[in-house]
Amino acid sequence: MTAMTEPVLTVDGLSVRIAGLHILQGVSFTVAPTGVTVLLGRNGVGKTTTLRAVVGLTPRNGEVRGTIRMGAQSLLARPTYRLVRGGLGYVPEDRCVFAGLTVAENLRLAERRGITPAYDQVFALFPELERRARQRAGSLSGGQQQMLAIGRVLLNDNRLLLVDEPTKGLAPKVVTEVTEVLERVAESVPVLLVEQNLAVVRRLAKDAVVLAAGQVAWTGDAHELLLETALTRSLLGVGTGESHRGPEQAVAPGKDGH
Repeated sequence: MTAMTEPVLTVDGLSVRIAGLHILQGVSFTVAPTGVTVLLGRNGVGKTTTLRAVVGLTPRNGEVRGTIRMGAQSLLARPTYRLVRGGLGYVPEDRCVFAGLTVAENLRLAERRGITPAYDQVFALFPELERRARQRAGSLSGGQQQMLAIGRVLLNDNRLLLVDEPTKGLAPKVVTEVTEVLERVAESVPVLLVEQNLAVVRRLAKDAVVLAAGQVAWTGDAHELLLETALTRSLLGVGTGESHRGPEQAVAPGKDGH
């Protein structure tokens, strides 16, 4: 394969046990070097656990086995801060902004040494962040906090972005804004996305990986999956007709149990 077609991320035989529970059981998939790959599945099948394993955030009582590579580089056993410095960006489901700090201070903490932070790009995508630079992050709305969480990652150059449930619980207008930003971001950096809103998936995703019972149940073209009503209902518990609702409509609400 040429450099342009080699996967940016390869997960092979990933097994994760947490507190005695076997969450992931031999998960294998790849992420293309361009566009959005979406990780789908019913609640509790291990989507968030997969992202956290990739970025090295498995709990201390957890056990991770298998292979995770970004390009030719192995990611397992490397601390999270080194992975981030190496170009792995992560936007967690719960946003994890520092509530007691201002927007500007949250962004400043995300700056990497030796790299000029891309404030112009972040403020062009999220003008609200510039206007609210002196406001404490804890007083922001959920949508504004999501913008801040994404903006922190986009301050730096990334080889791959991991984004977990970015539209969950957001107002319709903000869902549209976040979706548009991710669409623009994916033009220059590949994204591994966990998202339960099928309307957002339809708009953003090129490839899909579906988890079921801690294993990969399906991989392929995301749009082909959404065209198969019976398959989508079997794997995700929803019909593709539900995915035609506006991007603000969550089709499978609720938190991934792991």
